[in-house]
Amino acid sequence: MIYSMTGFGKAEAKIESGKICIEVRSLNAKNADISLKTSLLPKDKELYVRNMISSKLQRGNIDLFISYEADAAESAKQINIEAAKSYFNQIQTLRQALELPSDEAGALDLVNTILRFPDIMEYKKTEIIDEQNWPIVEAAIAQALDNLCEFRRKEGEVLRRDLISKVENILRLSQEVEALEAERITAIRDRLLSRLEELKCEADSGRLEQEMIYHIEKLDINEERVRLRQHCAYFMETIDTEAYPGKKLGFIAQEMGREINTTGSKANHSGIQKLVVNMKDDLEKIKEQSLNVL
Repeated sequence: MIYSMTGFGKAEAKIESGKICIEVRSLNAKNADISLKTSLLPKDKELYVRNMISSKLQRGNIDLFISYEADAAESAKQINIEAAKSYFNQIQTLRQALELPSDEAGALDLVNTILRFPDIMEYKKTEIIDEQNWPIVEAAIAQALDNLCEFRRKEGEVLRRDLISKVENILRLSQEVEALEAERITAIRDRLLSRLEELKCEADSGRLEQEMIYHIEKLDINEERVRLRQHCAYFMETIDTEAYPGKKLGFIAQEMGREINTTGSKANHSGIQKLVVNMKDDLEKIKEQSLNVL
């Protein structure tokens, strides 16, 4: 089983003052690149959460988001009594200094005016995530990571099917190359003989045969096809036996590319060249997809 590095997980936690929402997003990367995109997480918990993420997700470009939705009672604004009293007393002192008249209705109007001051009405400021509710938040983070892993698993199944189908197609094309091999050798021999006839020169038949064998052996692609089959078999074995094969699959794909390129350079046959181009096309897709395998 393989896992994709792309994924998304979400979980929620109810605490005494409201609701915490945890979201985790992952994209492909060579190593674990973790970003905690929240100001709600206590500083003393950041390293612990990073270790949670790296041990669970292994690697990837990972973003953790934490948002908070307060209950109605908690979200209501509170009157800053001390600030309101200070403003009221200062205004009363100013009224007395200016010898302005004072009455009950005027005092009520004064209070209403003070309540409109921007620093009088404020939200209740408390630490949202504390030691008391941390176990609840920690469990929600773990659940979001589990949900992301499940997302990765499903994406990995799709990746596996796609990768195997492309490797199998490369093997099929390699068999088609083998079917053209006899025709290619005959074409090389006929071309050499035709060239000799054009030159109108007599050649020693024994020496000619030796040179022809040497030339054909130089263009032999049997070893490349054998190694390519071995690399393809190793690729599919790695997918099914290793827990996190992504990096190794990339290395194997490079070796497959070497054999395909050598086959193309030795082919000297239009039909085989077309098959090589198709193999390269599948291989490029394999390399691209392997980058997203955990």
